[in-house]
Parts: sequence; C-alpha cells; structure tokens
Amino acid sequence: MDTSLLNEALASNSYDKIADICDNLILQGAAEGIDFQDDWPYAIHLLGHIYNNDINSARFLWKKIPAAIKEARPEVVAVWKIGQKLWTRDYAGVHEAIREFNSSPEVQPIVASFAELYKKRMFELLLSAYSTISIQDAAHFLGMNENDATNYVLQQGWVLDSASQMLTVKKQAVITEQKLDPSKLQRLTEYVFHLEH
Repeated sequence: MDTSLLNEALASNSYDKIADICDNLILQGAAEGIDFQDDWPYAIHLLGHIYNNDINSARFLWKKIPAAIKEARPEVVAVWKIGQKLWTRDYAGVHEAIREFNSSPEVQPIVASFAELYKKRMFELLLSAYSTISIQDAAHFLGMNENDATNYVLQQGWVLDSASQMLTVKKQAVITEQKLDPSKLQRLTEYVFHLEH
C-alpha cells in the first residue's frame, strides 16, 4: 500500500489532511484485498480525526480497531483517551490526557500541534461564552496553572480585577467587509423601482 501521501502530510505538518488520507487508504486497501490491519498507523489515524474535531469518526474508528491491536499498542489507547475526554467534554481531562501522553517520535509532533490547536479552540470558546470568568475557571479550560493562564489571557487584552480574581473578557472586534457588487446594486435599484411604480 502506497503511504507516500500520508508521509508527505506528516512531513509538511498538514495534520488536517491525515484523516482523509488514512480513510482513503483504508478503502483502497480493502478494495484491493490487502491485509493491512497489523501494520496500520491507528494512532496517527485516530489523531487525524481528533485534530479535525471529528470525534464521531474517531469513535467509529476506535470501534473498528481489533482488540489485539488495542492490547499490543498502548499508544493507540492513549490517543483514544484524548478522544474519550473530548467526547465527554471533559476540558481539563483533555489537557491532562495530552500531558500524560508518551508517544513515539512520529506521533509527538501531531500531539503537540493538537495541544496548541485545542488551547486556541478553548480560548475561542471562552471569548464567545463569557464576559467575565474567574482565573481558576480560565486555567481549567486552557489546561494551564493559574499564573500561566492569567498571563496568557492578559496578553490577549483581557483585564484582571485583582480584588475579585476575575478576568474581564475582551471581545475581539469582528470586522466584516461588505463587498458592494455593482450588479447587485443595480438589481436592487430595479426591484425597488418596480415596487414603487
């Protein structure tokens, strides 16, 4: 089975493409009747789905992995532990599972990239969900200790009230650019003209 596309995606840090490449390779292998299960990079495949925030696909892949492989490869089980925490929305548990993860050199960059991506996702969640939040809760969601979380959000423009230990969320201004297409303006003018006459 030709895994060159997968190797290229890993080499170029295109982790968002891994899941689709692996899914296609599995279909190709099944169509050709190739027995690939013993050699398949299940940890990378699971991480590809987790990286894309496609927990359903990761869960179904986990169910398809043979029990013998789950027992023989602790790295696959460790990846699934991250998936389980995401499935149950245990935000602090996701960070804990990432910190406890001992991986091979080929998987470590994906996990590190996912950890950074997940921190950004949690920050975006806090931005959209809160106007004020305690330092403790922010640290919980961001998977950091309270000092690191405070420094991180202060760098993003949030404000700290030292007396109450609360952070005021600074909503980032959403810049929407309206593109005024002359043809749309012309159609609107004709429509309004038609209604008036």
